[in-house]
Amino acid sequence: MTVLIVGGGLVGSQVARILVERGERPVVMDRAPQRESLAAILDPAGYELVHADVLAPFALSQAIGAHGVRAIVHTAANPMLTAGAQQDPYAAIQLNIMGTVNVLEAARIHGVRRVVVSSSSVLNEYLAGGEAAGDLTLEEALPRPTTFYSATKQAVESLGLNYARHCGIEFAGMRYGPVAGPWLGAGGGEPTNLFRRVIEAAVRGEEALIPAMSMQWVYSKDAAAATVLALGAAPLANGIFNITMGRMVTPEEFAAALAAEFPGVRTRIQAAQAHAAAHRPAAIENARRVLGYVPQYGMREAIRDYAAWLRARG
Repeated sequence: MTVLIVGGGLVGSQVARILVERGERPVVMDRAPQRESLAAILDPAGYELVHADVLAPFALSQAIGAHGVRAIVHTAANPMLTAGAQQDPYAAIQLNIMGTVNVLEAARIHGVRRVVVSSSSVLNEYLAGGEAAGDLTLEEALPRPTTFYSATKQAVESLGLNYARHCGIEFAGMRYGPVAGPWLGAGGGEPTNLFRRVIEAAVRGEEALIPAMSMQWVYSKDAAAATVLALGAAPLANGIFNITMGRMVTPEEFAAALAAEFPGVRTRIQAAQAHAAAHRPAAIENARRVLGYVPQYGMREAIRDYAAWLRARG
């Protein structure tokens, strides 16, 4: 089975690495491939690289036909995720929604059975409404996203489930928590880049600024491992899967995990913002039951692995 990975970034690169280590030769499609960053994660000789845009349907179709693709992992996302979508909603809507539609429609046309798409845990948090207690005869029965990014991810999930319901595609929407992990290049949301700055500061012996809010992180290697599990799960039981560490990490726990890896590190917790109230962690039981997903990286393991990777890269 040839797997097409749309978006060779923080998570897509790790998905490709796992597949290469299993003896497969995936196809990575990216409109602006960051070759040096990819090379820091996996051997360039182990995969095919297609320089193409997911917003170009014919290029996507050509890649599927040329490489005999039988499954697709779609991880391409708008720059800076939530913050980026608030600044440029049209571009985020185009990439997140129409990019996903292009993937799903290409899969339908070419008979690609399984499509695994990146969603986000923002849909567990950035919602308003639902005051009508589920009474669908009332206008405010349904919770609605409160940011452009979460609105696009709700659309992505709904479209994917309807393609599964009506077009015979096996669909999985992966609701990743804020992703942290090894990556040299650009990309990711503000939490991803904040985590990176924390670890890099600790490695350099500088003060590390810890986020003020409790967060349900996921390490990029766990996010990728869950995605690969979704590629092979039989039956998949079309649906949405929360992919996180399985618990909230408080600022104090983050600082303690950092100190365990970097004794004597100087840390400072950011001043709390209005949005910094802790949320309940997303339940991962469905991902555990259907996919066999068990997170391997808590915060301490994630920091240790990331720091070792940075040190190895000098």
